[in-house]
Amino acid sequence: MTHGFDKDYWERHWRQGRDGGPGSMGGNPPNPYLAREIDGLTPGTALDAGCGGGAEAIWLASHGWEVTAADISSEVLARAADRAEASGAAERVRWVEADLGVWSPDTRLDLVMTHYAHPAMPQLEFYDRIAGWVAPGGTLLIVGHLHVAGSGHGHHPPEEASVTSAAVAARLDDSEWEIVTAEEHVRTRSGHGGPLHDVVVRAVRRR
Repeated sequence: MTHGFDKDYWERHWRQGRDGGPGSMGGNPPNPYLAREIDGLTPGTALDAGCGGGAEAIWLASHGWEVTAADISSEVLARAADRAEASGAAERVRWVEADLGVWSPDTRLDLVMTHYAHPAMPQLEFYDRIAGWVAPGGTLLIVGHLHVAGSGHGHHPPEEASVTSAAVAARLDDSEWEIVTAEEHVRTRSGHGGPLHDVVVRAVRRR
């Protein structure tokens, strides 16, 4: 089955996940790869592309980053903003309702990250697009769904929304990027219903 991943799809997705379960907006902690990969960087400007429930954007803000958090779904952004207010970090997060296949930030940023975001455009082209928003010396962090046999069945994401670390890293020109992390992991998350197959790529744009 091919998924559209357009605004209507995501509004339905987040409405269905409103009250709990794997798609819940309410209580998921920030992705564990975020602290591991970003810890030690000097806080600056950041963009969370496809921010969903806002856990990662709020984590960054609480650690001193000035964050733009963009998502196509007004449903999830409203709840993410409420969550930010409760965290005490709301003044350092700007929430933007945007189609990331069309919208671009006004300036390049010190950190551009995405966690499992799936736009309507092809997945690897989306990563190309957000990579262009990283300032010289800045960091790109991509956490995505690993492509495994059976993708699109059960809890696996559809094939068009999954990648491999090698495929992501191959999009980053060695003359422009230093790849720091290119890994694949399997982990479990309480209540998810099965193992999560993850791709983690972190790269620094050469000055």
